[in-house]
Amino acid sequence: MAINAQDFMAALEEIEASKGISKDAILKMLEESLIKAYRKQLGGDDADVRVNIDPEKGTIEMYQAKAVVDEVEDDFLQISVQDANAEDKSKKYKAGDEFNIYATIDELKKATAMSVKSMMKQKFAEAEKSILFETFKDKMGTLITGKVEKVDERGVSVNIVKTSVYLPKKELIGDERFIVGETIKIYVDDVANGNKGAHIVVSRSKEGFLKCLLAEEISEIYDGTVEIKAIAREAGERSKVAVYSKDPTIDPAGACIGSNGARIQKVVSQLGNGGTNKEKIDIIGYSENKALFVMEALKPARVLGAVIDEENKKATAIVNDDSFSLAIGRRGVNVRLAVKLTGFNIDVKTETQAIEEGLSYISLEEATAEENARKAELVLAKKASEEANAQPSVLRGLPEGYVAPQDRVYEETSTEEDADLTEALEKEVEKKEVKEEIIASEPVVEEVKEEPVKEEKPVEVKPVKEEKVEVKEEHKEVKTTTSIEDLEKSLADESARKANKGTKKSYKKNNKKVEEEEEDESKPVISTGERMSIYTEEELREMEEEEKYEDEVEDEDIDYDEFDEYYDDDGR
Repeated sequence: MAINAQDFMAALEEIEASKGISKDAILKMLEESLIKAYRKQLGGDDADVRVNIDPEKGTIEMYQAKAVVDEVEDDFLQISVQDANAEDKSKKYKAGDEFNIYATIDELKKATAMSVKSMMKQKFAEAEKSILFETFKDKMGTLITGKVEKVDERGVSVNIVKTSVYLPKKELIGDERFIVGETIKIYVDDVANGNKGAHIVVSRSKEGFLKCLLAEEISEIYDGTVEIKAIAREAGERSKVAVYSKDPTIDPAGACIGSNGARIQKVVSQLGNGGTNKEKIDIIGYSENKALFVMEALKPARVLGAVIDEENKKATAIVNDDSFSLAIGRRGVNVRLAVKLTGFNIDVKTETQAIEEGLSYISLEEATAEENARKAELVLAKKASEEANAQPSVLRGLPEGYVAPQDRVYEETSTEEDADLTEALEKEVEKKEVKEEIIASEPVVEEVKEEPVKEEKPVEVKPVKEEKVEVKEEHKEVKTTTSIEDLEKSLADESARKANKGTKKSYKKNNKKVEEEEEDESKPVISTGERMSIYTEEELREMEEEEKYEDEVEDEDIDYDEFDEYYDDDGR
């Protein structure tokens, strides 16, 4: 039978999108439904009925298969060779062949079609539940969000992920109320896969619901720094939560309560939606000291002490006379939760009763002191472990086992060898500096050498002597009218000037000699090899002769008789 392939594929895709069931699974369910319905129409459950559906071509092939035999024993399953050849003349059948009797959808009765529809609905429901089981089996023990679909006296129907779950009234928190369309959080308590498919159990009153809320609001619980050891809860009334931290430096109860109770109030605000009473939460610090744990579990009552029988799991708590009712709680809820939390059967007695019975108990102060001592030991052990396991810092990229150099203090030591070495180094530095000075001065020497020094004529000393003689002769020839008194005064001045000149030159020579000696002593003797002079040898000789001549002229005695004749001539 041919059908519209395009419409058929569109219908398959729509069912897949709405139900979340694959097209192959839908085709398989349709084949099974048609086989079962047509078999029922034929009147035998053992009929060999086959259905082939090709969605791309848009064809549905449905037929009953019978075995071809020589002698028919069961006409519902077999056909003779003669009857097979008579009904289908296009083929020649023989014993052992298969004879197919084809049927169309139009040949199906109305009851058969209704049966196919009913079976398809059932199979869709089973498939959806199977999908739900696969989806929610990993969400067991977590919170999910849903939307309220229906509210009645028995409970609330909540839509979650293409399906609906029912939240019974006993699983609600106290007298909380919801309205249709409201978004709520529910706790997946259990997911079961039975004969009728997956069954999802949800709740808001279970301890797990409160535990998940605490993990959402308190980061220390979420990351595992603080661990929830136990929870005792009577939804809508009171809950007790025992918390513990492996880190002895962290206060687990304080971390959960928060500053001014801010953290725990966020959790309380999500309990008892629309109810008249808000659920109270007591955060208890868990302790291995059972006496202290029992006393803490009876909060908000202040317990004076406790007697513990660990073997029989019994405990007696002693409280002030005026705290007895607070320890028991309204309708006994406080002591019931303490029993559930600790696992001990707790009997509460007043201080007066304890004195009358002569009970000897561990006081709260003693139990607290033991716990503090235990925590102090843990802190020391942790610190020692951290120091033992501390590894020196290694930069990225360095080989494994590399140890960074540590700061070291070196002691200053002085020996004769060190002193000699220091002195030798200083001398080498001085030599280096002197060499640098010589090298720096060499370019100047080269520039002087390049000048045509030889072309300059040296200054001759002899013409100076001749000039001196000429001056004397000129004096002899010159006539003057100077008086004798002026001449004597002039000679006296000349004599004084000559004396001063000789002293000054002597001082100059001596000073120059001293400076040369000091320079010779202060300057180190450096052997730098042959050095080029800025004067030629001829120039140096002329300079030496000039210096000798000047010394002779200055040291020569002046004959003043010569001037007498001059003055005598002037007198005439």
